[in-house]
This record gives sequence, C-alpha cells and structure tokens, in this order.
Amino acid sequence: MCTHSLQKELAAYEREKSRLVSESEGKFALVHGDHVAGVWDTYEDALKAGYGQFGLEPFLVKQIQAIERVHFFTRDLVTCRS
Repeated sequence: MCTHSLQKELAAYEREKSRLVSESEGKFALVHGDHVAGVWDTYEDALKAGYGQFGLEPFLVKQIQAIERVHFFTRDLVTCRS
C-alpha cells in the first residue's frame, strides 16, 4: 500500500491557511501531524525548529502565501510499504 507523505500536514495547513495568511503572510509555518506547531520569520529558522522538536519524524515547512507559486520538486514524496 502506498501513502502520500505529509498528507496530514498539508491538510492542517489548508485548514489554517486563512488565519495564517491574515496574521503572518510571508513567514514560514511549521506543521507536524494535524497542527501548526509555529510560525517563523525565515525558512531556516522554521526548519531548525522542526528538526529540534520532531527529529526525523515528517514535518512540513511552508511559506504562508495567499497566492502560492508553483515550484518544481524533484524528490518523490510517495512512501510505499510492503
């Protein structure tokens, strides 16, 4: 069975997006599981906090933007388990 990594984190971000945009547009949200763990001024600070709090567990760092730019991402985010 294959599952997409970060599904919970992306859903949590989308659920909180309007609030995050109104309060912190341009900053970076750290999302782990079903909740937003915090907001930081820089990507590097959010990433450092994510590794500090969650180690190697999956977490998402996403810039808070009302209109999101499309980026090309080369790493496969599908996890397959036997």
